[in-house]
Amino acid sequence: MRLKSGGARVFALLAVLTLTGLAGCSSPSGSRPPATAPARVGTPSPVDLRQRITDFTDRITASGRYQVPGERDRRAVADGVRALLDGHRARAERALTEVGYTVRALVDRDGGQQVAEIADATADGEARRGWGRVYVDLRGPARWQVQVPHPTADLRSEQLGIGLLRGTPGGVLVLAGAHRAAGPGTPDPSDGTGTSDVADVAHRRDSVFAAVSDALADRKLPAVQVHGFADSSLPDQDVVVSTGKGDAGLRPARRLAEALRARDLRVCEVWERYCGRLEGRTNVEGDHAAAVGVPFLHVEHNRRVRMDDRLVAAAVEALTEVTRRWGGA
Repeated sequence: MRLKSGGARVFALLAVLTLTGLAGCSSPSGSRPPATAPARVGTPSPVDLRQRITDFTDRITASGRYQVPGERDRRAVADGVRALLDGHRARAERALTEVGYTVRALVDRDGGQQVAEIADATADGEARRGWGRVYVDLRGPARWQVQVPHPTADLRSEQLGIGLLRGTPGGVLVLAGAHRAAGPGTPDPSDGTGTSDVADVAHRRDSVFAAVSDALADRKLPAVQVHGFADSSLPDQDVVVSTGKGDAGLRPARRLAEALRARDLRVCEVWERYCGRLEGRTNVEGDHAAAVGVPFLHVEHNRRVRMDDRLVAAAVEALTEVTRRWGGA
């Protein structure tokens, strides 16, 4: 089939970027997997990437539904992400299809960024299960990840994730698909309180979100996990920066704190002082990152920052000073 109006050129560029970008991600041993060409995926769909992701998170509500995924479900999505990063498009699709997921090729109208969207194949499944999405930047090798575990609950926290994905090549955005309060609460002694919402993916190991984040950490991709807090929780601070349970991310955390202060944002550094209940030491993704020795930054932003586009941009600029180093820029 012939592609019209430059579509062939766009597809050819996407194919090249997919091959060089996805196949170049480092494995846990530090070696690179073989550069295997992905299968043809058709012409990428042009979208407003920010609006597409925002439309998705806007549909997430506390009254929404969430289905706890089984071990097979979690493994299948994580395997699909691994295969895609290795350049094995057909293998990725086979793994994802088993659990009703798919891969879509997208091109951002603003700047022409190519991304792969890994998501539920149907809107009904997305609304019913709430397992979330993964976005893989195709401008270069996958080098780092940004995690958004509490969209809507941490209002506009996804805007920080979107800004990072668009601002630094080599990123993977892991996005939760349900409000942290969706579904009934169940006992979970691991969080220190005795209870946890089933959809709170920052504190549940049995989620697609954790499975994908762990798979990326196993490939030595450092992570930023973005959150939001109420202004009244820590009234004298705008941002809380933590390395979670481990300390592999201490150097980039210090760099981030300096970058935030350079933009007139007030920063509480967890390694320097007590920052209330905002330190992110019980998040399961941080636990796994610490276990495999990968940098993990848990970054909380107050409501004032998240509700001001100018301050969101400033916070993203500060974060990119870290992710660009991770990306080799």
